[in-house]
Amino acid sequence: MTGRFAPRPGEVQLDAPISMQAEITFIGHIESGWSLEDCPKNIAQAREAGKPAHLHIAPLFRAGLEGISQGDALVLLYWMDRAPRDLIRQMPRHRDSATGTFNLRSPARPNPIGMGVVRVLALDMPAGRITIDAIDAIDGTPLVDIKPHMPRADHLPA
Repeated sequence: MTGRFAPRPGEVQLDAPISMQAEITFIGHIESGWSLEDCPKNIAQAREAGKPAHLHIAPLFRAGLEGISQGDALVLLYWMDRAPRDLIRQMPRHRDSATGTFNLRSPARPNPIGMGVVRVLALDMPAGRITIDAIDAIDGTPLVDIKPHMPRADHLPA
């Protein structure tokens, strides 16, 4: 691969094509205002930028928003559709050595699924639009799923 996603020293690309084994239905998309060049590397950086984002839910799936309220915390799963899918070992700019893809939150992975825990700032249920506090996803990123964040269930055991 050439250009922006050319492997860095220490990185390893898969030497065989990835075969697809499942289908995903996108339920909408993310409107973030971020481009590939200025997208934050993580949700903490996105929050520091103070730039809210919007989820646009397709009409078919809007009934699934019932019960979501302003102030709720949501877990978003999104498809980082512009990320390379063939790096299995990576050399992040913020580290001194390469490491396995599954030890990183990099978008470059066999299944480019992003995850973020966000806060609902506003809802327009009829329009299928949810305003969230921040997101580390490029504008137009497909949305895979929305789940409620449940502090009592979403914690590590002692």
